[in-house]
Amino acid sequence: MQDEQFKMLISKAANTTFGKEHDFASIKSVDTFKQRVPVSDYDGIMNHIIRLRQGEKNLLWPGETKWFAKSSGTTSSRSKFIPISKDALNDCHFQGGKDTLVIYNQLNPENQLMSGKTLTLGGSHQINNFSDNSLYGDLSAILIENLPFWTNFVRTPDREIALLEEWEKKMKLITETTIKENVTALAGVPSWFLVLLKNILQHTGKKNLTEIWPNLELFIHGGVSFTPYHQQYKDLIPSNNMNYLETYNASEGFFAIQDDFNSPGLLLMLDYGIFYEFMPLSELGKKHPKTALLNQVELNKDYALIISSNGGLWRYQIGDTVRFISKYPHKIIISGRTKHFINAFGEELMIDNAEKAIDAACKATGALIKEYTAAPIYMGADTKGTHQWLIEFDQPPCDTNQFMEILDNKLRENNSDYDAKRYKDITLEMPHLIVARKGLFFDWLKNKNKLGGQNKVPRLANNREYIDQLLKLN
Repeated sequence: MQDEQFKMLISKAANTTFGKEHDFASIKSVDTFKQRVPVSDYDGIMNHIIRLRQGEKNLLWPGETKWFAKSSGTTSSRSKFIPISKDALNDCHFQGGKDTLVIYNQLNPENQLMSGKTLTLGGSHQINNFSDNSLYGDLSAILIENLPFWTNFVRTPDREIALLEEWEKKMKLITETTIKENVTALAGVPSWFLVLLKNILQHTGKKNLTEIWPNLELFIHGGVSFTPYHQQYKDLIPSNNMNYLETYNASEGFFAIQDDFNSPGLLLMLDYGIFYEFMPLSELGKKHPKTALLNQVELNKDYALIISSNGGLWRYQIGDTVRFISKYPHKIIISGRTKHFINAFGEELMIDNAEKAIDAACKATGALIKEYTAAPIYMGADTKGTHQWLIEFDQPPCDTNQFMEILDNKLRENNSDYDAKRYKDITLEMPHLIVARKGLFFDWLKNKNKLGGQNKVPRLANNREYIDQLLKLN
């Protein structure tokens, strides 16, 4: 199937500007493709994106590219505009949505999902400054704008409300309109949905969501790890009929779907017009990095995800790292970001390590977490290095020292590099905790004009840029 996708992509794009520059017409093998097309990040294609947004056609993919997903996966000051072609919309993003419903029906054949509506929480879109024919917005908003008309009968809120740019106004209107609907499913990012759901409970005076939506049975989530939020959702929706299904849908493409309620692995979707390569993290930053194909990957090893797609992305490094937990079928977990990790002392701490440690500490101490980030404290003349964790609790632990001891022990258990650096406090001493005030992360995102939608707090950083900004607001 991947060989088929590769041949289709090369063939379709052969007469584009990019295809002619790299002589796609004569490419007969993946090895030749790798030799001619370098691995690229956004900086490498930014000039092409500018030309596309100004209306140039047949540049990266055949025809006109009208839509651009404004990437808000990080809080960096410069936005990325990912091209979304018609083929990417129909054969990738929408196909992923259809397959998610098919998989849910297979897992839960007795479901009553279509008897009610799905509450979606997305971003907004607006016409850009380059061309009246070119529009941009959050991916979720682009999908809502382009969905067939009949989806309005099974989705809430109305399109006009869903696409509002101002988060607080949008949340107010969603609350007022959706409490009157028969909502059977939710779809969105767990962290922002929590803010909305708690607002709905406050507005209605109800104890939990089953009193408002008794037929609620599914939450389709993605964007951030669900692990830190799972217990809070169980408390908000105390129902044995409630199910949770994770999807891996990024601005660059729809990649994977959870196909087993009892397994965290996501089934990699191989026929959505995406050709995958997997770069070992040891190759990051090299001029000519080596990549593995699907039949060459190893289990339990972290790879940077490289894609070539029907959106016109060619050997594009999207910034996520994945880890295979199964082959045949190919199942992955999202293990982190290529830029969101801590390796200031050789500890190679990834987001997956952090999520598992946070989860263990919460379960052991009864704590509930709203948001968090962590960064290194560098060695001084008379001080050792360590990690500083800034955590905003919904429900703080009774003993914060115990919380950090469990977190530290779990990190040592899951990460041998971290454990080696923590040995007898020689390189790293016990991590430090700062308890954030209520609403800190919300205020920080608001100051950056990044409320709602798909905006995310960076969990780990290898420098102190984010955490120092937050500490100033704390």
